[in-house]
Amino acid sequence: MSRAALLVLADGRFPAGGHAHSGGAEEAVKAGRITGAADLEDFCRGRLHTAGLVAAALAAAAAAGADPVALDAAADARTPSPALRGAARRLGRQLMRAARATWPDADLDALARAFPKGAHQPVVLGLTARAAGLGPSDAAYCAAYESVSGPASAVVRLLSLDPFEATAVLARVAPEVDRIVDRAVVAGVGVLAEGVGALPSASAPLLEIGAEVHAAWGVRLFAS
Repeated sequence: MSRAALLVLADGRFPAGGHAHSGGAEEAVKAGRITGAADLEDFCRGRLHTAGLVAAALAAAAAAGADPVALDAAADARTPSPALRGAARRLGRQLMRAARATWPDADLDALARAFPKGAHQPVVLGLTARAAGLGPSDAAYCAAYESVSGPASAVVRLLSLDPFEATAVLARVAPEVDRIVDRAVVAGVGVLAEGVGALPSASAPLLEIGAEVHAAWGVRLFAS
């Protein structure tokens, strides 16, 4: 295992397309639910414990060697919003391109053939971590951290929020990221023995509704 590979995969400059997505923050800003650092912290914490937990568990399961096709179906079942399903697949397709160029792997090739329009991003992320020689915990950390770092970066642009304040938000949420990763790894590894029913199904209805509202906008700064 190369710990440096984890740094490459988690680096915001890795060309996986995440910079074009706000994780629901753009719609929340327009709706007035995020107006500053305190609101951003609440938003990130809520997203971490719902969508972030599910994504981290899916990534951990894929990294542990669970069937990625079954995981993709499980991801679909846990994503009611068509807009969010589409965004997850677009992100998965972009991550797949970057992953296959960086860590060529037969399992990545097979998943790309099975889902030419893109598999769900957390599933691709877990398989990418596996191809890079990383484990379930590494994959879960990438997914959990992405669930909060994406909105934080977006709000810096959307509200001209001081980047130092946004980074402080991430630091305050960090202990909860650790706890979410622990839960996600237990669930993800549990898929090997129990099937996809072991995965969490934490829901965030406001994120789902907001995604549908955001998708209908004529002009957007972010794709989701």
